[in-house]
Amino acid sequence: MRVTLFNIISIFALFSSFTSASAQTWWQPHDFLSWDWQLTEPYDFTRPVQMIDLDLFETSPKTIKAFQSNGTKVICYINVGAWEDWRADAKEFPSVIIGKDYAGWEGEKWLDIRRIDLLAPIMKARMDLCAAKGFDGMEPDNMDLHWANTGFPISKQDQIRYSLWLANEAHKRGLSIGQKNAGDLASVLVAHFDWALTEDCIADNWCAEMTPYVKAGKSIFAAEYTDNFQDISPYCNKVKKHGVSLILKDRDLTKSLKICPD
Repeated sequence: MRVTLFNIISIFALFSSFTSASAQTWWQPHDFLSWDWQLTEPYDFTRPVQMIDLDLFETSPKTIKAFQSNGTKVICYINVGAWEDWRADAKEFPSVIIGKDYAGWEGEKWLDIRRIDLLAPIMKARMDLCAAKGFDGMEPDNMDLHWANTGFPISKQDQIRYSLWLANEAHKRGLSIGQKNAGDLASVLVAHFDWALTEDCIADNWCAEMTPYVKAGKSIFAAEYTDNFQDISPYCNKVKKHGVSLILKDRDLTKSLKICPD
């Protein structure tokens, strides 16, 4: 029998007990929190942070529990808008929803997010795996396809519809979920997402678009990159007073990390 992601989930489920989302609350962070984000090796799991964002497939339940025992919330990274040819479930994606190459990211192609009917079984399986491993929440990457050259006529309303579907499915599983970038959608999505994660909002001058999250008191995790900055300290006081947690990472999201001074 071919081993698929669905088989893997059933294995994890044997060792996991679930309560329904209606009987529990998910993580809903507020204001400033320390955090880190690591998706590629080498890893450094020794830092004391309040939240860490790790890859869904590469992170073991043992690692997750180790972080949680120290009070750290652990978030799973899930690519919801692009197909990645190296993932365990890559063959589950119908060819009809795989679009143009994602420029700059080898092995990735855009997805037709209008086809929730075809994406739902795959993304639900990924969220099931996230919950079964014991993650506290999920980071949905690539949720701004209405601006991308995907090969599909994806509208802003298509993106909102898919984003709201993701939030609802995450909450059904007791998972917290953050809005990833897509600042132009913040006023619509803030009521449905629990926090936000931004990339390059200082470098590209769009941080103000996340004001709805600031007004709601919901945490914003902001990452800037070393190909734009070597020092983030000039921005630290300004963003921290708005509850924005700013870090500086390399673009590959390895263990490299610079944080704002206390």
